[in-house]
Amino acid sequence: MTSAGFNVTSSLTLVGFSSMSGHSSLLFFVFLLLYLFVLFSDSLVIYIICSQRALHRPMFAFVASLLLNSLTASTLIYPKLLSDLLLSGAGLVQVSRTLCQCQGFLVSSLGGASFMLLSAMAFDRYLSICHPMHYAVLVTPAKVVLMLLLCWMLPVILVGVSVLLASRLPLCRAQLDRAYCNINSIVSLSCGGAAAQLSGLYILLITAVIIFLPAAFILFSYARILFICLRRSRSFSSKALQTCLPHLLVFFNYSISVCYDVMLRRLQSNRESDTTLITSMVILAPTVLNPVVYGLKLKEVFTHVKRLLSCRRDS
Repeated sequence: MTSAGFNVTSSLTLVGFSSMSGHSSLLFFVFLLLYLFVLFSDSLVIYIICSQRALHRPMFAFVASLLLNSLTASTLIYPKLLSDLLLSGAGLVQVSRTLCQCQGFLVSSLGGASFMLLSAMAFDRYLSICHPMHYAVLVTPAKVVLMLLLCWMLPVILVGVSVLLASRLPLCRAQLDRAYCNINSIVSLSCGGAAAQLSGLYILLITAVIIFLPAAFILFSYARILFICLRRSRSFSSKALQTCLPHLLVFFNYSISVCYDVMLRRLQSNRESDTTLITSMVILAPTVLNPVVYGLKLKEVFTHVKRLLSCRRDS
């Protein structure tokens, strides 16, 4: 269907892993193992946090929510990658524009929610360490629920508007040089014009609101915590920094992935091998490393993980 010379495309083509067409079976096996690992590890840590009353504290509520985000994103992406590899090998994959926009909406919303949740964790740690006498009054269960709702709903609303703007754009190209969909890539396929520029500017705006502003707040909060720790005793500082380290590792994990994706997008590289790198950095790294970091570096969680796994072996 054409209008004024523009092709209003109803389906898109994902390049996927076409540069590795001879290794589709290996890729399928690797993705399957990673997906099973993410399912098991995320579910294990979430189960431990939910089942242990000693862990029913604000910090662990945010950790469980972040891992639930990671688990949901994995369930949205990994099965699609596995089915594409199974049905099409490592070649080109056809996907409807509507399905691509839905995937882009969900992935972008969950990504933004992850940064918002990390900023809520940083705020929780700042109040706990820097204002311990007022922590119980400032961080009540009702306020934790409100923060969780804000962390999830704000990205959903903002990204939803970007999807609506992108869905109205006529497309002049139909090939995405990546293995999964996101909204910015769909906009990059458009024919240009004022509507495309407006959509691009809006994407930059929401990226600043749900990623860069939370990232700046996270860095500010942990800098304040570090400043307080330098003025306290060594034992206090050691314990405080130990509780902050897992959150910082996860934050830098997400930040490196996002920066790499943005940098690669700005370079406008069309090399097919970059698709594999993007997928490894943006999808695999955060989903795989998050449960490992929280399962091993949070002492309270690690204790219960060891106890649960040892009980399973003994039985």
